[in-house]
Amino acid sequence: MLYIVLVLVLTALGLLVAALITANSLWAWISIALSVVAGLLLVFDWLRRRKKRSAESAAPVEETADDPADEAADSEEDDEERPQDAEQTVLMPTTGELGDPEEAAEPQRIGDPGEEESDPADVAIVSELETEIVVVDEYPRYHVTTCAWLETRDTIPLGIGEARQLGFTPCALCTPDAEIAGQHRDKTKADG
Repeated sequence: MLYIVLVLVLTALGLLVAALITANSLWAWISIALSVVAGLLLVFDWLRRRKKRSAESAAPVEETADDPADEAADSEEDDEERPQDAEQTVLMPTTGELGDPEEAAEPQRIGDPGEEESDPADVAIVSELETEIVVVDEYPRYHVTTCAWLETRDTIPLGIGEARQLGFTPCALCTPDAEIAGQHRDKTKADG
């Protein structure tokens, strides 16, 4: 697919040069059309690869090692498509409170801490605060900055109220709702 795009772009470049030399606008329009077709092919290829990757990650992998050469070729293909240091995440289906799969919550990644079971009083307190917490891109939990799960992950600072509005939920490991609500209560007692 990339070779086709390369040929289209080179042809469009040649037609553009011809349009400039001959002052013929038809060549320029054809050049633009070829550039648009090349762009559409790139987008189509990107969408196709993305759909293929999501289908591969959703389907269970069952391989039979009939031919070692095929297995080596598949391994090389996988290495080309995936960065070497990418963190592997596997989505695990979770069930609702009573174990009913129809009440399933959002999928949980392996290595992702669960959701804190927050006290409703704590939720009421933290929803009104703008205490800074952190989130990690592509993960649904928010954390206090001292959370052990964060380790060396890149974090994004947010206000706790904003994080809740954006759909983030509290981490079960560092229990930010309980900790922040407790700090707020202690501060209120000390001030009062």
